[in-house]
Amino acid sequence: MAHNRYREAQPSGENTIVDAEIAQLTAAGVEVLPFLRSSDEIPTMPKTAKALLPISPIYAPRAQQELSRLITEHRPDVLHLHNPYPLLSPWIVRTAHRHGVPVVQTVHNYRQVCSSGLYFRDGMICQDCRGRALGVPAIVHRCYRGSRAQSALMATTLAVHRGTWRSVDRFVALTSAVADHLRDYGIPAERIVVKPNGIPDPGRPAPLGEGFLFLGRLSPEKGLDLLLDAWRRHPDGALGPLRVAGDGELRPLVEAAAAERADVTFLGPLDRAGVRAALESSAVVLATSTWHDVLPTVIIEALAAGRPVLGTALGGIPYLVGADTPREPAGTGPAAVASAVAGDGMATLPSGVVAGEAGWVVPPEPAALAAALPLARAGAGTLSAAARARYERTFHPDVVTKQLIDIYAGVMRTGTPVDR
Repeated sequence: MAHNRYREAQPSGENTIVDAEIAQLTAAGVEVLPFLRSSDEIPTMPKTAKALLPISPIYAPRAQQELSRLITEHRPDVLHLHNPYPLLSPWIVRTAHRHGVPVVQTVHNYRQVCSSGLYFRDGMICQDCRGRALGVPAIVHRCYRGSRAQSALMATTLAVHRGTWRSVDRFVALTSAVADHLRDYGIPAERIVVKPNGIPDPGRPAPLGEGFLFLGRLSPEKGLDLLLDAWRRHPDGALGPLRVAGDGELRPLVEAAAAERADVTFLGPLDRAGVRAALESSAVVLATSTWHDVLPTVIIEALAAGRPVLGTALGGIPYLVGADTPREPAGTGPAAVASAVAGDGMATLPSGVVAGEAGWVVPPEPAALAAALPLARAGAGTLSAAARARYERTFHPDVVTKQLIDIYAGVMRTGTPVDR
């Protein structure tokens, strides 16, 4: 299991998922050899190692040497890669293949194409680098860490490793939207498997609380300003409480809203116990991202707690709430039940609102979100059991761990990797 951990000062769902995956596989009887580096190592590196950092996304010599030793000693059946940047480099795919070890990669973002990995720039969705041999727009706009030099390095890395990524034996797409991204990149459909992340079962859900919860990074792409705009279109107190938890650059925006309205409460950053308490106090969880959010873990946490989700129709959010597949005719199935609170079946939903198995999605527009808020408040009780059922069927560790083991078995059956 190969992963370059993000800095601890930068909360990362990826780090959490990798740790959980190692624990879940080990509990299932799989021998896991962690091959982990951390970006927290960088400040303490010797000068010689720091001198090589600019080229490490392209080729990290120390990582290749250590991986070769690990493979030679333990002869693993599969290498499972998560994030390679900056200390591992995609070159570890080539190193594993040189030793005859097939490679599986979980795709957590869009960094096969986009230097920032987000498809998001200057407050808007951006896909200017799609289809380009070299991501020149990323360099022009300083998309990687706000630096033109570092953006040039990352854009070059993506160009150099286009063939590396296309040699990966199996891609794990966290949602159907990521699978679409990979196919657009040129990966054959037979080498893509949709398998979401799972989180540990928190146990039987508590009775529904009241109001709404926004839990996440307080940054522009998470849509906090969109949410507050929609919220202000209703009188103070009309929707029950809105609790906002997290931290980030938009914290002053939340603090101002909490000072302005009695129905907005800022909880600040929370530990695991605090997150659970906030979920139990609420009835609906909000996921109002304005970028193609790959797989917001907070949605899975909400479903596990029996809380339906109101989100934007971007990235993996429709998949997570079960709103990315054709719906049943009015009056039948869970989607119709979800919308029944609004009247007689699907036709009564506000314009733009799509009802899913475990929540609702809307366009990332204030008017659409404002129209959906009362619907979600009224329908939370109807969808609570369906939200928990979706977690148990799709995101429970027992389910996703079996899927992952099946993926490993599939690439092992194909034998030694071949040049592609």
